[in-house]
Amino acid sequence: MNYYIGIDLGTSSCKGILTNREGTVLAEHSVSYNVSYPAPGYSEQNPEDWYNAAVEILEVLSEGRKEDVKGIGIAGQMHGLVMLDENDDVIRPAILWNDGRTEKETAYLNSLGCLPTYTGNIAFAGFTAPKILWVKENEPENFALAKKICLPKDYLAYKLTGVFSSDYSDASGMLLLDVANKCWSKEMCDICGITVDMLPRLYESYEATGKVKAEYGLPNAILCAGAGDNAAAAIGTATLRDGDCSISLGTSGTVFLPCDKFNTTCGTALHNFAHSTGKFHLMGCILSAASCNKWWVRDILDTKYNDDPRDDLGQNRVFFLPYLTGERCPHNDVNAKGAFVGLTINTTQADMSLAVLEGVAYALRDCVEAGGVKIDKAVLCGGGAISPLWQGIMSGILGADIYLTETEQGPSMGGALLAMTACGEYESVYAAADATVRKTLAVQADPVRTAAYNEGYAIYKKLYPALRDTGL
Repeated sequence: MNYYIGIDLGTSSCKGILTNREGTVLAEHSVSYNVSYPAPGYSEQNPEDWYNAAVEILEVLSEGRKEDVKGIGIAGQMHGLVMLDENDDVIRPAILWNDGRTEKETAYLNSLGCLPTYTGNIAFAGFTAPKILWVKENEPENFALAKKICLPKDYLAYKLTGVFSSDYSDASGMLLLDVANKCWSKEMCDICGITVDMLPRLYESYEATGKVKAEYGLPNAILCAGAGDNAAAAIGTATLRDGDCSISLGTSGTVFLPCDKFNTTCGTALHNFAHSTGKFHLMGCILSAASCNKWWVRDILDTKYNDDPRDDLGQNRVFFLPYLTGERCPHNDVNAKGAFVGLTINTTQADMSLAVLEGVAYALRDCVEAGGVKIDKAVLCGGGAISPLWQGIMSGILGADIYLTETEQGPSMGGALLAMTACGEYESVYAAADATVRKTLAVQADPVRTAAYNEGYAIYKKLYPALRDTGL
């Protein structure tokens, strides 16, 4: 029997699953690691921690079936900057997607006015190109040592195969890719002071890139190019075609909207990226989603999460702005702050806890509105997707039916399906996802609840501008 491993290289942990060609999850393993915050707004990790975690996952999942593992696909946290020297050693800790140190560099890049032409996108503080400029300006000795620049999952791929590769979906978030034409932008490389030959060779996500090195004990395993975590999750949730939508409630939150053609009309509030299907997608990303709930429940209340059902959804008039680490879409504001608004002497802990979940959902609706789209159904994935209360809130605020898949591990399942395609188990990513991903209806949209939430959203969307204008 052929087996496939999907790896999700996340921010707080690396997760892996072992599947057969039917997509049945036969084994899982997860390894946690730390994030370093060396200064306010900074967020870094040691790439060696990712590597050690991935090696442990491969060892555990392949035990007793090493010769039968045929393919591996990695889904990776996007935008992280990994710099290697001439000996392929890591020069400095990786600067992560949620790092906010590049406000000045981001403003500079956007002031040039040419980025949408070169890349199809504007600069956001989390993207890779502003980080390269930051290192160039603040750590010139490290910048001078750099011979290779890559993303987190591509560092793992290089270690496992010796092939320096990336895929179009993940590369889209570097702000170095001409997304519409699927090639590195020489103009952007020139702006950042690097050369195209410092960057990986590009592949479609479902293409094989190389065999896994013999030292890892998987003699018949190949690695596919893999994908950014959200594009992989879209495969794992069968979010493949125009009109589909998936929403991830992980550390961050995303709205993922596939499109057959490169989009030139949605403005600059959302990201125009390549999809792991070989086509394109729009994506809105908020920096804090399930992390807001963790912060509120564990760090502030020091209690356990209460997922009791509510029959009054849409009636809460306590609001929460989930900008705990700044915000990306649609505001592009690293200085945005979180806030509770509408507190009275009668406000309860339950009201505030509900407001946290609603605030994340309202922020995701901001992304949908910015894209000018109307969705009537969405698949939830990520850790927050298992909450029935949050499912009901998402349905009410978006006015959409909410579906779930058998596993909430969308990125790792997507990685496994991409590996299956690379190995020829299925003729296309579409065929692989259609044959293996099973969705169930979790919440059917309720027009009455949505009408109530529409009133709440009308209030919510006035709050960010009002808070911003205070200068806080």
